Amino acid sequence: MLSFSGSLKVFVAVDPCDMRKSFNGLHDVVGTKLKEDPRSGAIFAFTNKRRNLLKILYWDGSGLWVLAKRLERGTFAWPKGTDVQDGKLRLSSTALALLLDGVDMRQGCKRPWYELP
Repeated sequence: MLSFSGSLKVFVAVDPCDMRKSFNGLHDVVGTKLKEDPRSGAIFAFTNKRRNLLKILYWDGSGLWVLAKRLERGTFAWPKGTDVQDGKLRLSSTALALLLDGVDMRQGCKRPWYELP
């Protein structure tokens, strides 16, 4: 079972990533570009240039997870922070949940695409 605690570290890559990457490719990006240990137990989130596809890399202690979400319409409101270090921005697990649920954290409301007809 996959579950996340509130004290979980969450990092988002601020630059778009090649979404053809999977376990090994994302593991390499975390180590070389983000300068983090992929097996630290943190969540690493990546998106493509169009911001309609998101991938998460997560080490649960026994193996790597790669989770993907593709939006059928609209884009993710990818955060832009002033505290960017080594191409990554740290978020709280609550902020990640808001991002995945279609909330624009800059405006504090759901994106128009999220409102289902």
